[in-house]
Formats: sequence, C-alpha cells, structure tokens
Amino acid sequence: MLPKEVLRKIRRIEITTSKLVTDFLSGQYESVFKGRGIEFDEVREYQPGDEIRSIDWNVTARMGSPFVKKYVEERQLTVMILLDASSSSGFGTTKRFKKELAAEVSAVLAFAATQNNDRVGLIIFTDRIEKFVPPRKGLAHVLRVVREALYFTPKGKGTDIASALKYLDSVTSRRAVTFVISDFFAKDFKKPLSIANKKHDVVALTITDPREANMPDAGIIELIDAETDTPYMIDTSSAKVRERYARKAAEMKDARTTLFGSVGVDHIDISTDRPYLEEFIKFFRMRKRRT
Repeated sequence: MLPKEVLRKIRRIEITTSKLVTDFLSGQYESVFKGRGIEFDEVREYQPGDEIRSIDWNVTARMGSPFVKKYVEERQLTVMILLDASSSSGFGTTKRFKKELAAEVSAVLAFAATQNNDRVGLIIFTDRIEKFVPPRKGLAHVLRVVREALYFTPKGKGTDIASALKYLDSVTSRRAVTFVISDFFAKDFKKPLSIANKKHDVVALTITDPREANMPDAGIIELIDAETDTPYMIDTSSAKVRERYARKAAEMKDARTTLFGSVGVDHIDISTDRPYLEEFIKFFRMRKRRT
C-alpha cells in the first residue's frame, strides 16, 4: 500500500498533466503521431462517385444491389517511454530535480497516448534495465506508469542508452512511437539509436539544468560525479574556469544536436528552469509542417 503523501502526489500529477494534455496537446499529438495503414470498418451501399474497385462483390450478390467496403486509418499506436533513472538525473538547482521533471514529462506523454486510445509502455534504465512495464491501454495502466516514473528506486548509477535501445527492440514486435527521456550523458549510442529509429519513430527529450551550462562564482567547491562518485575540486572564482566550463557544455550540446540530426531523430530540449509546454508545442508544429 502506497503512503498517502505518495498517492496525493500521483493525484496532483494526474490532474495537472491530464489537464495540460486536454487543453493544449491532445489534438496536436493525434495529428502528428498517426497509425500506419488502414483497416476494414464496414460495408455500405454504393454511392455515385465511389470507386468501382471498392465494391464488395459477395455482399452485392447477396443483397441484389451494389455495396462497397469502407476502410478507416488504423489509429492505435504503441507508445514506449524510455526513462533514464541514472544518478545524474538526481541533479537540480531550481525548483525541481531533473528526475522529477522527467517523470512529469513521462506523465504528459502517457496521458496524451491514453486519451487517443494508444497503448503505453515504460522502460526504466540506468547502466542496466531496471524496470519494464509492457504496453497496455487504460487509465489504471497509465497511473501505474506514472507511479513507476515518479517513485521507482534504481539499483544502477550509470547510463547505458545503447542497452536500453537494444532491449526495446527485444520486447517490441511492432513499430512504436518511442520517447527517450535522458540527459544523454552517455557514450556509444549513435549506432543503436540509428537502428532503433529505422524500426520505430524515436524522439529524444533532453532534460537539463541551467547549472550544467553555466557555473556560478562560488569560490573553491568540491563536486562529485553522481554516476562514478569521483570528487573534483574546482575554483569557480576563476573566470577562465567558468568560461572553459561553459564552452565545454556548449560543445556537448552542439555534439548532441549533431548526433540526433545525423541519424534522423527529432529532439526536444527541456530545462528545469523553464516551462516545457512551449517546447512541446514548437515540436508538434514542426512535425506537423513535415507531414
């Protein structure tokens, strides 16, 4: 049984994110992520202008007048959320940690999917696969996805995006809209990302914090790498140190953007210090222009 404060937080997330989806994102989500192919819906009487090739000759013979087959787009999708729970996601210098923002974004995507009757699955990963929730439909299932995203306690510390993408391929037999939510502090995932994007529609959501781009003047401080526990002493009062830090952060961001572009993966940059709704809307508009 979950503690009452946990249930209250899940309920707050449910109310906040489902309202956000209903008010702003639901229609855009549906118009951007579409099903593949068509499926048979029903037969109806022939009307002037219908294609001759759509006539159902068996039904026509039985009824004595022409009937045509009607098809609809196969709308239902499988949505997979790959959530990075490595130790670096526990960093945050504003109102919330990166992992809290990542969990909320996961909830938004899950509610958008369920409002369109899509199946939602979740893979939580660090330097290993931590949790797999198979894709299903329904509000109760989405609430489980939200609960796991918010409160799952991982065992690993590092980040292995390549293994998470390979695991995705092993547990999905059909094409899925796949959101990879991470800070992407990882190596050697370009090839697995490219392979995954050929089978699935992969979107990368990068979660960052402003202090990862700019270091404040705070004198001599000790920093600890959250994923390796390696300590570092840094003199942040040095302008050269701060400039080098900012330059390195910008280079990493540019390299990440270049990598996504080179394998055809769309990406959204989300930061802990600003609302993410605008970034989602810009992304949906960009995708819609391409369709």
